[in-house]
Amino acid sequence: MPLPDRIALTKDLSISRIVCGLWQVADIEKDGATIDPDQGADALQAYARNGFDTFDMADHYGSAELITGRLLARHAGRGRPVALTKWCPEPGPMTADVVRRGVEERLFRLGVDRVDLLQFHWWSFEHPAWLDALHEMQRLREEGLIGALGLTNFDAGHLALALADGIDIATNQVSFSLVDRRAAGALSDLCIRSGVKLLAYGTLCGGFLSEKWLNRPEPTTLPDWSRSKYKRFIDTTGGWEAFQGILSTAASIAAKHKVSISNIASRWVLDHQAVAASIVGARIGQTEHRDDNLKVFSFSLDNEDHKALDVAFAATQPVPGDCGDEYRKPPFLTASGDLSHHLDAIPSIYSAVTVPGRPGRMRVSSGSIWEPIAGYSRAVRIGNRILVSGTTATHGSDRCVAPNDAGAQATYILDKIAASISALGGSLEDVVRTRIYLRDANQWEHVSRAHGRAFSSVLPANTLIEAGNLIGEYEVEIEAEALCD
Repeated sequence: MPLPDRIALTKDLSISRIVCGLWQVADIEKDGATIDPDQGADALQAYARNGFDTFDMADHYGSAELITGRLLARHAGRGRPVALTKWCPEPGPMTADVVRRGVEERLFRLGVDRVDLLQFHWWSFEHPAWLDALHEMQRLREEGLIGALGLTNFDAGHLALALADGIDIATNQVSFSLVDRRAAGALSDLCIRSGVKLLAYGTLCGGFLSEKWLNRPEPTTLPDWSRSKYKRFIDTTGGWEAFQGILSTAASIAAKHKVSISNIASRWVLDHQAVAASIVGARIGQTEHRDDNLKVFSFSLDNEDHKALDVAFAATQPVPGDCGDEYRKPPFLTASGDLSHHLDAIPSIYSAVTVPGRPGRMRVSSGSIWEPIAGYSRAVRIGNRILVSGTTATHGSDRCVAPNDAGAQATYILDKIAASISALGGSLEDVVRTRIYLRDANQWEHVSRAHGRAFSSVLPANTLIEAGNLIGEYEVEIEAEALCD
């Protein structure tokens, strides 16, 4: 029997190019029922026998790690299935102990001494402790507890920042499909340059990219989290009629190659150079499509196929923003919908204080060693006006982030500015002016693109100048002014 294609993520880690995603374990167990771990392992064993031996899960996917751990226990030594899992901590201080406990819990639940690939998700980049977590995870990888280190739902700018700050990243797992094509842009370009591989989820849009939905009326109720999530993507990109245009085009191409619509959807994603694998949901004990999934490797899409799909894409709207934005800003295209309540509950990295003797004036400090020495605040609010001091990529009290990389430093700085304004009751949407000071004017484009990612819909007044030498390894400094309603 043929087996699915494989790809090497590192010299020590090879995976199937179709990965079995176990997110739906949480959906099955959402009402309190728990899958028997041995029965669950039996179901996964059937996938592994057919070459689909790579399983993706997370700390919050119900009992998925425990089920996979039961499967791994049946395979000693070489040839055992591959386990990819995720750690998705709440933002807060990422001490060595906090990170180690998060990693050790994954080891315990999987019953292994080393996680094959541990992927990291972070909810809000305004809280900079994600860099602390990644540096500590890198130390644990060197210690042998982690085989390879990955990210999940990171946009191009923050992946570039992690790489520039010295983190060795193997993968980034993001949404990528005929409906959500964001990953084909700046993120893929960066991955191709850096060697990071994409793991694509949502490739079948929760099952919507199949014959079952072709020429069918728009559903009014949906029974599970997966379809609820991807229906939001369909609505955002133009609605049911536009989606039917993609689906009917994929159906015509499928008929030409004598395969399924799902095969076309997977093949289109896998043909992208940056993509290592497509993650297809495995509903344990329910419908299985192993034989059909093998057909993905039996054909190729030709130029005519791609041109037809491009025509269908043109009748839709792109998903707003960059990869992962759906977890951090509207529109929230997630299983549970609006995440604003969750994000609002995340503690700010900064605390605003009232200036003694100055009613109506507040300020925040970032903890930089320079603020008390030079006698200034990171930001000050007077009435509805927020003024943010010239800000550099200083992490903690004195560490320069991403030395010699102006674009990565700008990304970090703009997160820091956003956190400063947020602590004073505003947001980046309130910014009316920014000023950028560069060590080297030749780096203008990298910095400007970072500025554009943050302010593409706000469009504040902006000045960019070459300032000559900045202190230390800093390549760029940015200040901002906001007016709040």
